[in-house]
Formats: sequence, C-alpha cells, structure tokens
Amino acid sequence: MNLVRTAMLLAFMTALFMAIGYMIGGQSGMFIALLIAAGMNVFSYWNSDKMVLRMYSAREVDAQTAPEYYNMVAELTERAGLPMPKVYLYDNPQPNAFATGRNPQNAAVAASTGILQILTREELAGVMAHELSHVQHRDTLTMTITATLAGAISMLGHFAFFFGGARRDNNNPFGFVGVLLAMIVAPMAAAVVQMAISRTREYAADKRGGEICGNPLWLASALQKIAHGNAVVHNPQAERNPATAHMFIINPLAGGGRDNLFSTHPDTGNRIAALTEQAREMGIAGMSSTAMSSSGSMPEPSPMVEPGRATRASRSVPPTGRGKDGEPPFKGPWS
Repeated sequence: MNLVRTAMLLAFMTALFMAIGYMIGGQSGMFIALLIAAGMNVFSYWNSDKMVLRMYSAREVDAQTAPEYYNMVAELTERAGLPMPKVYLYDNPQPNAFATGRNPQNAAVAASTGILQILTREELAGVMAHELSHVQHRDTLTMTITATLAGAISMLGHFAFFFGGARRDNNNPFGFVGVLLAMIVAPMAAAVVQMAISRTREYAADKRGGEICGNPLWLASALQKIAHGNAVVHNPQAERNPATAHMFIINPLAGGGRDNLFSTHPDTGNRIAALTEQAREMGIAGMSSTAMSSSGSMPEPSPMVEPGRATRASRSVPPTGRGKDGEPPFKGPWS
C-alpha cells in the first residue's frame, strides 16, 4: 500500500510539473527547468553520503572501535539480505539516527552518541533496522526524484514571475490568474506532495524495520524515547542544515506546531499505533519492548526476510580493548 501511494504521489507531481511547465514555458521551458533541477539533485544524490556525514562530523566505526553497535548492525544487515553498510557515530546529545548513500552497495548508517545512551539494545536494534529498510527500499533515490520534480516546479514558478505575465504567445489560457497559480499554488502543492512522500516512506521503513529486527514494539518504544529526547535537546547542526531533516528517524528540528501537511515525518503517535498493530498481527502483542528471547539475542526475523549476503561480524570480539589510534572503543549502555 505504501509503495502504491508513493507511486501515485509521484505521478501527481509529474502531471503537475507537465501542466504548469507547458502553460508557462511550453516544451522548451519544461525541459530547461527539469534539466537544471535534475543536474542539481543528481550531484546531491551521488555525493549525499559524504556531504551529510561531513555536516554532522560523523566518524566511521568498526568491530574494534564500537563492537556492540557495529555487530548489531552486521546482524541486522544479514537478516535484511543487504551488503554491509559503513557504520558511523556522530557526537550529538540529541537522540537520532539516519541512513544515506546512493544504493545498498554504497550505503551508510549513522547514530548519535545521544541515542546510544538512552536506548536499550533492543530499541536500538529497532532503530537501525528502520534505517536499513530505507537502504533496502532505495528511499534516497525516491526522495531525489521527488526533490528533482519539486525543484523543477518551483523553478517554473520563478519563470512565471519573471516571464509569465509579459508573454502574449504563451500557452497559459488563464492569463494573470494562471501566472499566480504557477507562482504560488504549484510550488506549494509540490512541497505538500514531497512531504507526503517522505511520510509514506517513513511508514514503510517502520514496517520493514519491525520485520527485520523481529519485534515492532522495540521500534515503537524507541520512537517514544527519541521523540521526547528531541523535544528537550536542541540540535544546532540540524537547524543549520534543515534540508537534511527528512533523513532522520524523527525530525531533529525544533518545529513544533507546524502544519502536518508540511511535516517530513508522520505523527509519532500514529507510527507507534501502526507498529503496535503490526506486532499484534505477528503474534507478539503485549510483549515488553525490552523482551529478549531465551538465548539473549534478537528473535527470529519474519519469514519474509531473504537469506543474507553480508558476512556476519565476529561475535567473539570483546567489548573491551583499544580502538583506533589507541582510543578506547565506544561502549553502549548495555555492557
């Protein structure tokens, strides 16, 4: 259902772009706007992992520098049937996490030091499974296409402002009213659709994340904690780079009270309700979000999970010892 909804929203945005483009600039105007927007976003898509990780001063970790965290991601990656992504930590007290990269072969997942301090191992597993599902669904590509169309529509709005009212031979049958529609209504509508696609992808990532980790209630509990943490901990890095907000598991910006139409993320309560229902359907309703199987490991994943292609990180790596450059390894609160 989420995939169908995403396809419908993209089709609507494409139709909107074609209609406004033809009305304002004809075929040549449409082509120029799309070409410029596509060029800008293809560059961002190809370099998004390096750009975002640099913005947040993230550092790559491995089985020696952050053994519990890294091995958890490795196990979840194998369950999801994905290549092993690069694993990062970034120093920020606000609890959050994100995934980036142009495809599963060039993916990276990152978690804040704040999120490792407040979540249990099970809750963090739910969060990282959510991020891996973004990688599996190629959501970076989806949002790049969306951004390209939204950018092209906004560009046509600028064209309308500068040229639409002066041309007498254009394809606009609505005159000045049509120019106003192109300048104001169309870019706003594109932004609304862009945000709706982002929210749809979050619901899909929640659902698949619950399947990968084996218990959707772990992710539900994590979302509740992260939402509370984001409400009380300011994130200056995210405020300086608001365009990256959609990448995080929960919006890191201090934007309370904004219209839901323009929100990059679904309401946290709705996400928790959907995950709770998913858990009920999986036959684990009522289980504590911190419950573990008798072996002390994560429960078996959903039968929908494909056989893994990643190499599982060694479980024998001790949680002590020295990390890179003589630094002690990062330890979560679970040791």
